[in-house]
Amino acid sequence: MLNIKQIIKDPKSVEARLKRKEPDLSLDPLLKAYDAYCKAKSESEEASANLNRLSKEIGEKKRQGIDTTSLMNAVVDAKERVQTLSEHEPELEREYETLLSELPNLPDDDIKISPDPKENVCIKSFGEKRAFTFPIKNHVELGETLGIFDFKRGAKISGAGWPVYKDLGARLEWALLNLMIETHLKNGFTFCLVPHLVRPNIMYGSGQLPKFEKQLFKLTDDDYDLYLIPTSEVALNGLHYDEILTEDELPKLYISYSPCFRREAGSHGKAERGLIRVHQFNKVEMFAFTKPEDSDKTFEKMTKSAEEVLEKLELHYRNMLLVTGDMSYAAAKTLDIEVWLPGQDRYYEVSSVSNCRDFQARRSKIRYKTEQKNNEFVHTLNGSGLATSRLMVALIENNQNEDGTITIPKALRPYLGNIDKIQ
Repeated sequence: MLNIKQIIKDPKSVEARLKRKEPDLSLDPLLKAYDAYCKAKSESEEASANLNRLSKEIGEKKRQGIDTTSLMNAVVDAKERVQTLSEHEPELEREYETLLSELPNLPDDDIKISPDPKENVCIKSFGEKRAFTFPIKNHVELGETLGIFDFKRGAKISGAGWPVYKDLGARLEWALLNLMIETHLKNGFTFCLVPHLVRPNIMYGSGQLPKFEKQLFKLTDDDYDLYLIPTSEVALNGLHYDEILTEDELPKLYISYSPCFRREAGSHGKAERGLIRVHQFNKVEMFAFTKPEDSDKTFEKMTKSAEEVLEKLELHYRNMLLVTGDMSYAAAKTLDIEVWLPGQDRYYEVSSVSNCRDFQARRSKIRYKTEQKNNEFVHTLNGSGLATSRLMVALIENNQNEDGTITIPKALRPYLGNIDKIQ
């Protein structure tokens, strides 16, 4: 959430920066709602002060033996006005806070302004695309032949977009997760296993609600009002919800493994088949709480930790700094790490590292006490470290052989009993 004081101080400047993300955005409804709330609050305070003044005056006149009938009538009217205003003020406060919560985060000033993802900026590339000397297959064909996925039975169980991993497919997935976790632990992250169902306020705190309500899976009955997490970022952000941390605790660096649940209402055509776009996938998530002056340094640390996993797997990737129009709602800066999928003949994101500045911290009321004993909002950062579904596609398609087997990268073999091929 943005700072309402910053918006009121310079609404034109804030609106101009927000338009870099959403060109049609206008702050007028928010400014009008906030003005109405401020007027109602001022009237409520004045009415309360008037009631206190009348009550004090009645007490003084009674001590002097002066008739207070007219003042008593005025008190009745004053109490009614105070009650009416006190009931109306919270409604106006909720109205402006709802409008404020729907605004995206401000993009950093050095982010390229464009609505077109095709203008994302490549700032790094590792390795080269593999040159195949034989007709290649995509991961769906390879997976069916080798018996490592079962998309048909997954669909029978839950519907399209819910894959089943089998035999060496399941073991390879688990090996990937172990490699990721060990890499991030080595790099100074603390491992957490978090709940996969969270409360609405935790979803709100991370920026998922109210904007992405329709993309989430929800559990509602007489006993529970919970959401399935679309990423463990949500729960990790919630670890310190409404807390005041000490300065020497920061930065806090976490990783978590979890399945992720998303409705994925986008395209489901030929290019999105198999593991490319699914409703449930596995991911190791990185998350950080930092002091504001340390968040850029932490962004680089998280990026390098994600890159290290891909380099251990010997996969070609590129880093794309997203333009304003392609950034997420909560992010001030986002870097996507994309791998080449030869079966799809294109790059796909396997990690997205974002600096959210104090956007999530304001929503979640996460602060830290400075040396001057002031409570300031922390900065939060998140990054995939990595998401396995498309990474699995990259491993299978890039390491396929002419005889239909798949070579297992050396970094994964210790987790698989030193098996070097899927065949």
